[in-house]
Amino acid sequence: MNKQGVLTVVSGFSGAGKGCVMKALLKKYNYELSISATTRAPRTGEEHGREYFFLTREEFQGMINNSELIEWAEYVGNYYGTPKKYVENQLNAGKDVILEIEIQGALKVKNQFPDALLIFITPPTGEELKSRLIRRGTESIDKIKQRLQRAADEVIHMEEYDYIVLNETDKLEECVETVHNIIQNEHYKASNNYNFIIKMKDELKAFKEGDI
Repeated sequence: MNKQGVLTVVSGFSGAGKGCVMKALLKKYNYELSISATTRAPRTGEEHGREYFFLTREEFQGMINNSELIEWAEYVGNYYGTPKKYVENQLNAGKDVILEIEIQGALKVKNQFPDALLIFITPPTGEELKSRLIRRGTESIDKIKQRLQRAADEVIHMEEYDYIVLNETDKLEECVETVHNIIQNEHYKASNNYNFIIKMKDELKAFKEGDI
């Protein structure tokens, strides 16, 4: 069956808990979390090739010019992006790769990798999203309002994802298992097993022609 890795893109509203879901998923199962490239300086304890690929602006710009990034953006004066070669190498080695990125980046990935699996993680209600942002206790009401307004703009893109997964309160493990099962099921899709189908056709052709 399919030995090619599955590329999965995970997105969600700010406050949906996708970071917690990813941390629990990676702790329990053997997935590769895509390593991003950035031009910001390494923080204490960070290593090149582990947390990020730390590049100069010139190096990053060269990757942009050479179409070596699946997606990229600039935040607070620094570039961030997903190196294409790293992702392709992991997939060709049969490893399932997960990208945890924002919606706009996710749609760019889909354009370059049409077979990519897009999963959107969300709380069950808008009120629950609001409550989670408030319970964080780390931001002002104005900042929370901005995040909710952004979510109201982002919600129109939910239908562009392949799966919507609810991250309900106190049901983190259930959400993790749902995401894991979705990814694993991709390995059995007929469209991901074209070579196996061709192999079976060739082997069974002899029977049809009477060669037993």
